[in-house]
Amino acid sequence: MIVVANPRFSRRCHAYGDDSPVAFAPLNTSYLCQRRAKMDTSVMSKAKTGVEGLDDILSGGLSRRHVFLLEGAPGTGKTTIAMQFVQQGAALGEKCLYITLSETEDELRDSALSHGMEIHRNIEIFELVPPESLLNAEQQQSLLYSSDLELGETTKMIFEVFERVQPNRVVLDSLSEIRLLAQSSLRYRRQILALKHFFSSTGATVLLLDDMTSDSLDKTVHSVVHGVIHLEQLAPSYGSERRRLRITKYRGQAFRGGYHDFIIKTGGVSVFPRLRAIEHRTEFERFTLKSGIAELDALLGGGIERGSSTLLIGPAGMGKSLFALQFVEAAVKRGEKAALFIFDEELGLLFRRMKDLGFDLEDYQRDGSIHIEQLDAAEVSPGEFAQRVREHVTRFDAKTVVIDSINGYQASMPEESALVLHIHELLQYLNRQGANTFVTVAQHGLVGDMKSPVDVTYLADTVVLLRYFEAVGKVRRAISVVKKRTGKHEDTIREFTIGQGGLSLGDPLSDFQGVLRGVPTFVGENQPLLKPSEGEDDSK
Repeated sequence: MIVVANPRFSRRCHAYGDDSPVAFAPLNTSYLCQRRAKMDTSVMSKAKTGVEGLDDILSGGLSRRHVFLLEGAPGTGKTTIAMQFVQQGAALGEKCLYITLSETEDELRDSALSHGMEIHRNIEIFELVPPESLLNAEQQQSLLYSSDLELGETTKMIFEVFERVQPNRVVLDSLSEIRLLAQSSLRYRRQILALKHFFSSTGATVLLLDDMTSDSLDKTVHSVVHGVIHLEQLAPSYGSERRRLRITKYRGQAFRGGYHDFIIKTGGVSVFPRLRAIEHRTEFERFTLKSGIAELDALLGGGIERGSSTLLIGPAGMGKSLFALQFVEAAVKRGEKAALFIFDEELGLLFRRMKDLGFDLEDYQRDGSIHIEQLDAAEVSPGEFAQRVREHVTRFDAKTVVIDSINGYQASMPEESALVLHIHELLQYLNRQGANTFVTVAQHGLVGDMKSPVDVTYLADTVVLLRYFEAVGKVRRAISVVKKRTGKHEDTIREFTIGQGGLSLGDPLSDFQGVLRGVPTFVGENQPLLKPSEGEDDSK
């Protein structure tokens, strides 16, 4: 049995196909008419959520005068997003109502304060006391089930506080309590329909919260509401939890599909929209950029073209980072800015090591020429990383970007297939912004057959291969360009050394065979190998 609080609405409920009407509160019909008169029948602006990045995914925000569902397991950030939603509305001068069935008002205020938010005066928090505590002994012993009375009283109090506050935005937290009171899927659906029709008639924008603790497979609300935002929390085997969201439904509105990473930090939730390179294109002049080393530029066919990506691949200790920094220094000397994202090396050690080789990164950082950021693969998600890169390219105007290395990037997301897609979108985005990207990959092994953790060679415009090889009783280094989409390049192999002056490249190793295998064969008359005095400290 379902309690009727207002018989005037029983006719509408019978239209649902049941003789038992849904519980309604006594309503002020003149108030509803006034609300309808104020509703603009033209295309209305959307209600911004106040959540960084979420409005972009929703194509501007939530459509006004509709009911939306925000669902997710406990701890996914529903209450934080809902609080930001009403705070945003209150800041715009709208009246907001937060109805809580699961938390107390004090808990909500403490949660807001933990994010540095003070509840706006335009926000009314209504703590809905469990109806069973209001029922006297006589009511509890009536022939009606207590759940019928509780559901009716709950709905009645929701409608009464709404009529009193007359809000523009409403949050109902959470539906799990109403689902438990309804007891059956049929009654629950009709109760949600009743709430939807009531809120729709008033012109309010409503956000329903569901913690999915009662029945995660129940999709009753999904078919009723205008849109659904689904939140997830993942627990990797190592590192902090990862959160992501997905818009599973939005009637009559295009939105950014797929999963989007987000974090909960002091200040609220920040969402990182999935990067789509096709949406970002800028006009820029294409020309060849020099490295500052004549032999390296010759190997590259004159240099690197503006707006292209370069992959530096080789075993550990080869100098991949140093080659990338050579182009960073050349960019700084041209008056451009650069951004470095380091996954693998501690910054203090990197500064010291590069300073010994002639690159004063700390000085460049102090004068604002470069931005260096150390990333923890166990803490940062791929979406957050892509967002950081985008911000520095647009706001910092970085024209040279270094990602060191893909190995660390891969550690931030164990799904290898998704990693390739992430890198593809990121490189395409950077190329379209006119930035030059240098990405390093550390291969497994030292000589002989090399193995990469993931094959991304086809994504880069230029691929530079670094190898160790044995000759004349020493382990030496060789470099070769195996791919360049933007023009011709040398097909030779050159030896290089790393010394106090930085990088030094020699002539092509035309008298050797098998250098890239690690154990070459000398087939010439001379030995055109670099001597330590030509670039490398023999004491090292």
